[in-house]
Amino acid sequence: MKKLVISLLFVMQVVCAWAQETALVKGKVVDSKSQQPLQNVVATLQSTNQTALTNAAGEFVFQSVPAGSQAVVVSSTGYVSQTFNLEVAAGQPLDLGVVLLEEDITTEQQLSLITITENDLGDDNSGSENTAGLLQASRDVFQQVAAFNWGQARFRIRGLDNQYGTTMINGIVMNKLYDGRPQWSNWGGLNDATRNQEFTMGSAPSDYTFGNILGTQEINTRASIFRPGTRVSFAGTNTNYSWRAMATHASGMDSNGFAYVLSASRRWAQEGYFEGTDYSANSFFLSLEKRFGDNHSLNFTSIYAQNSRGKNSPNTDEVTSIAGEKYNSYWGWQDGKKRNSRDRDIEEPIFMLSHYWKINDRNTLNTNASYQYGSIGNSRLDFQNAQNPDPTYYRNLPSYFTSLYTEFDDPSVPASAFLPGGLGGVPTPDLIGASNANFFNNRQIDWDAMYRANTDPILDANGNEIGRTPAVSKYALYEDRTDDRTWTINSILNSQVTDNIIFNGSVSFRRLKSENYQKMLDLLGGLYWNDIDNFQQGAAQQTDLNNPNRQVREGDRYGYNYNLFANHLDAFSQFKFTYRKVDFYLAQTYSRSEYQREGLYRSGIYPTSSFGRSSKIVFDNFGFKGGLTYKITGRHLLDFNALYMSKAPTLRNSFPNARLNNLVLDQLESETISSVDASYIIRAPRLKARLTGFFSEIQNSTETSFFFAEGILEGADGNEDGNAFVAEIVTGLDKQQLGAEFGIEYQLTSTIKVTGAATYGQYIFSSNPNVYLNNDNYLTNNNPQIINLGEATLKDYKQAGIPQQAYSIGLEYRDPKFWWIGANANYLASNYIDVSPILRTASFFRNPQDSNGLPFPEAGGPEGYNRARQLLKQEKFNDFYLVNLVGGKSWRISSKNRSTLGFFATINNVFDITYKTGGFEQARNANYRQLNQDVSSGTPSFAPKYFYGYGRTYFVNLYINF
Repeated sequence: MKKLVISLLFVMQVVCAWAQETALVKGKVVDSKSQQPLQNVVATLQSTNQTALTNAAGEFVFQSVPAGSQAVVVSSTGYVSQTFNLEVAAGQPLDLGVVLLEEDITTEQQLSLITITENDLGDDNSGSENTAGLLQASRDVFQQVAAFNWGQARFRIRGLDNQYGTTMINGIVMNKLYDGRPQWSNWGGLNDATRNQEFTMGSAPSDYTFGNILGTQEINTRASIFRPGTRVSFAGTNTNYSWRAMATHASGMDSNGFAYVLSASRRWAQEGYFEGTDYSANSFFLSLEKRFGDNHSLNFTSIYAQNSRGKNSPNTDEVTSIAGEKYNSYWGWQDGKKRNSRDRDIEEPIFMLSHYWKINDRNTLNTNASYQYGSIGNSRLDFQNAQNPDPTYYRNLPSYFTSLYTEFDDPSVPASAFLPGGLGGVPTPDLIGASNANFFNNRQIDWDAMYRANTDPILDANGNEIGRTPAVSKYALYEDRTDDRTWTINSILNSQVTDNIIFNGSVSFRRLKSENYQKMLDLLGGLYWNDIDNFQQGAAQQTDLNNPNRQVREGDRYGYNYNLFANHLDAFSQFKFTYRKVDFYLAQTYSRSEYQREGLYRSGIYPTSSFGRSSKIVFDNFGFKGGLTYKITGRHLLDFNALYMSKAPTLRNSFPNARLNNLVLDQLESETISSVDASYIIRAPRLKARLTGFFSEIQNSTETSFFFAEGILEGADGNEDGNAFVAEIVTGLDKQQLGAEFGIEYQLTSTIKVTGAATYGQYIFSSNPNVYLNNDNYLTNNNPQIINLGEATLKDYKQAGIPQQAYSIGLEYRDPKFWWIGANANYLASNYIDVSPILRTASFFRNPQDSNGLPFPEAGGPEGYNRARQLLKQEKFNDFYLVNLVGGKSWRISSKNRSTLGFFATINNVFDITYKTGGFEQARNANYRQLNQDVSSGTPSFAPKYFYGYGRTYFVNLYINF
């Protein structure tokens, strides 16, 4: 009995002590305009893992909050988060009263953020866009500045391509298996329907997937989480498109457990910012959810986003100086309208079925299945036995005549003859004048001339032309076409193991069948097209030996035709530990990738290695990561993350010349990725800041590119033709990213906020990779060969197309009467051109006409060495400033509901600064002598080509919510 009394007293003491050390905290959340309560708002107690959702009355309650200094964050999609620093007294309830949430203009800014990097997509049907993964709803100050102020200059966070980030919709990875990048156009124009997002930075933990080193973005389209109501908007801009109309309706969950969301938009332009860039996009979204009892829910999501846009060309400085930065060589006049020869058409609907199972109060299981199919096409002109129709083809430009040099094969000619000011061909004034007149008068594609070339004249008895009749086409318009079908199924488990430990785990399987072929779109008035390769001779001319000398009609496949297959399995597990002063996590992943090619044509060039299925390529990969957050106080935190993983090469880089053969590099291996970062974070009611230092290294990368090269491989195996369209494969390429990023936001007064952001990085190549060529003209014993050109001296060259320094300062005023205005000044620096690896191999100096493979005589000695350094020096683009303005106003139009009317406007690059966002060296002059002669002329024919950013642009959006 005595022991029982003592035990009871002890238990009572513990209960009393607990009661004295904790307290109840509550509040009520309402919309600042309508004063209506907000449901499903998340309140988070930062020092613990506690969260609370508001009920239908807008109220939330924390039953037991530890005594002392605490921070409560109240947040909801579409509203500005509120942070409250509290002093909680033991045993004394604390009521925060009414919490007002204001509309978040970041949501409107996202609508104005046009993905401009789509302008410099290649024609390889990658199926995705090389954006920086910036279209996210993160409230982090640095992330917002990077997206809304630096994104227009193609800034990439931490210098990373977005294949190193993970984009998900309802837990399903949307990164393409072909090249690892997401295809943003698959849900473009559906901003309202995709605004419910969770974002993790870098290698920080995600509840859905292991992720990568750029971060994870999860888009949730579950119908029941959308705020009920209707939104209609209309926008005008002068960027990729001119106009956009959008409407969205969310029903909310009714008494029968049913909810739905509908959204649709149209974007269009007769001509975008750059000449001849037409745009047409239609998007539709449907989400249906049915709740079965308290524990089960089924959600169906369908997304259809059709997009067609005309591309703009990269241009040399010569072309830009004559025609301007907006010049685009891809279009021409036809029947009084501008017609672009290089359209990109995307139509890949997505269907998803998601099952949500609340197993119990501590465990949930989310199972998803998706199917995506459709096509991506990139059109361009083809020609046979005719002149190149490109108006910027090098023979059409003035530089062609002013850069002509006499061929010097006499070794007695001194090396100085090939230096600037040395010997060379001197063009006549007549030739220069003719060339100038040609480009000045014929800057665009001549569609009429191509139609005429594809017809034969009809003559009367006197030999006069009285009409024309269709003939064999010399010119045609085709598209590189990809038809994908992707199946995905996964399950994601979340378990609250204890009050301090959370387990996340998932298993996912994806299967891809990708049909790749050349499709005839328009014979341009001709009868048919001969399906042969004019650059080859004899049987090698045949595209398909199984069906030789085929006549191609509109809609037919020709040129190349093959399938790619991919299976990808991955699993991940993660434990998160949360304590009063320290949070930490550990995660691991395993993945298996299988690739295979099936050739449907027996190529005349590769008769034994093009038709049928290749052997399977298999990669097994692992990954580990962990991190720790130390809470100095509720406002000051230290955060650390580290990751090590391997990653399979993409399907794109696994078959270096997939259009024509099944060849695979023996040296093909997985990448290895390592990363560490450390941050100091401040979260206070008036001040939010983050300072992060980061380091990452990507080792053993493989990259493939295609181009026409001259002056390589001549003299090898008796083959004297060194001019060819080649596939360049770079293996063993290491990339290093080192730098720091800083973001700060300070609420100067109740209406004025100051923001600042800065980053300084060193993004370099940290190895000398190997370079291989697959040259269709280079055969040994009639078999195709992949030629090893050896190492390229790329170590310490800068990674291209990335401003490695960026700085921003901004000021924002928000009036209590619901209007706001802001301005940002930005400085971007240290952006470099994309260098050509082949120009930095030993073959660059080797004389292809020398049977012993000796170098050019003029390339030797101090003069030649110094000249080579000048020729191969990486170009740095000019630094530049951008000033952006933003503002808006909203009105409450009904006191009975949440109806509001508003507008939002931005002006980017206020001072209309001209700047280069990227560019690449042309590798056509693939040896020292050719490049030196071309550059020494002062008017090189194969100078680098550049992309330009937008000048002054605007975006105005009118909207109504009801």
